Amino acid sequence: MAEELTVQSLAAGMGELLSLSAVTRPEVSGGTIRESSVCLPGLLLAGYDEGFRAERVQILGAREVSYVNSLTEDARKAALDRLCNPPVPCVIVADGLAPPSLLVELGNSRGVAVFTTPLTSDELARELVSELEDLLAPHEIIHGTLVDVHGVGLLFTGKSGIGKSECGLDLVANGHRLVADDVVCVMRTRVDYLIGYGNELLRSYMEIRGVGIIDVQAMFGTRAFRQRKRIEVEVKLAAWSDLSDYERLGFEDETSSILGVEIPAVRLPLVLGKNITVISEVIALNYLLKLKGINAARDFDKRQRDAMAREAGVLRATRGDEE
Repeated sequence: MAEELTVQSLAAGMGELLSLSAVTRPEVSGGTIRESSVCLPGLLLAGYDEGFRAERVQILGAREVSYVNSLTEDARKAALDRLCNPPVPCVIVADGLAPPSLLVELGNSRGVAVFTTPLTSDELARELVSELEDLLAPHEIIHGTLVDVHGVGLLFTGKSGIGKSECGLDLVANGHRLVADDVVCVMRTRVDYLIGYGNELLRSYMEIRGVGIIDVQAMFGTRAFRQRKRIEVEVKLAAWSDLSDYERLGFEDETSSILGVEIPAVRLPLVLGKNITVISEVIALNYLLKLKGINAARDFDKRQRDAMAREAGVLRATRGDEE
């Protein structure tokens, strides 16, 4: 579960995307980033530090740099001294501007990495926040198969060898889309969605026992694979057992908790000859119907109760009317 990120990792992973150039010495590694939001520290430079979030990446745009350069030497030193205090992880000077020389000196002496980029402060903030939200989000690795079925992300889990990959392959052959097989990386977003995606090395590959490794995208085409998908239902595959109590009517809504987020779950017993592909499609469609307020089990229960009530009414009305 990733909850923090070093500045070195940020520079290595996003340096090219953000066009970052380090201006502090190479040995200045910077601190640790723990928040996906960024900070434009204009108020701090002016002397107001109430509510300042030092653990965020600090961005100096054209206005901030212009303000610092307009200060007297003593005021400039005081302003940058407030900024270059750990736990500030790093400072990025945007708009292709040269950083104040004093900022570089303080960064070198205090271990606060300083970078420059030709991006505007708005462009930098937008790109940085988008990437940091993914990098700093809680993560978990799940052994399973994730497939997009009718637009619903079904996560198939179960014991090794139960048939998760085979079920996923059958769904892909039926026109649905594989997201990840064997290793499913799960990320919880800020709005508590679970986003699943595959290991970069595995990508669209699957291991089918008795066949070996296959490339789903090469075999079935580009439409058979997608990079990531929201996980909406967990399908727990299990070997059939007469002793297990499986849901028959659907009145009880089972759930699973992944990274603290509750999602619907279905326990699906496997027996020889059972068409898991069609059942999986039904699970996805049933989920979509429930989102629209259509619950077949509850509708059936209501119809049954209404029928029983009508029958009871007829019996009461005709009681004592025998010839």
